[in-house]
Amino acid sequence: MTASHLIPVVAILCTGLLTGVSSALAADRTGGAVKCLMITSDAERLACFDREVRKLVDPKFAGRLNLTTDPFDVVAPARLRFQSDGAIFVLYLKRGKDEVVQNLHIGGGGEDSYVIETSGTYFLQINGSEGWRIWLEPM
Repeated sequence: MTASHLIPVVAILCTGLLTGVSSALAADRTGGAVKCLMITSDAERLACFDREVRKLVDPKFAGRLNLTTDPFDVVAPARLRFQSDGAIFVLYLKRGKDEVVQNLHIGGGGEDSYVIETSGTYFLQINGSEGWRIWLEPM
């Protein structure tokens, strides 16, 4: 078989592999929602769906290592949810001219959250050792 004959074969194989990967990713992203359907308690089912929807929302901020965000406005109480992949993650919620409102951290990676209760203009200073993601969610 010549190289010109191999190109279509490789393209077909790659398409098949990518289709399988995207199907697996889609199943992974919806598997939790299917489990929520089986919960009989209304409150528990709603909490389950809320958790699953959060997994589908893109973060407002994402990066690696250190960053200071542009200012953003909070007009009603909001949940600041953050994830870190590294051993060190320190997040400063600030306002005005560098006034620290809250110092938050995760040691060893993971996820946590903080409720911003007061309306205002804020910015974040992030110091991390690896990748991180931050969401600003309505309450």
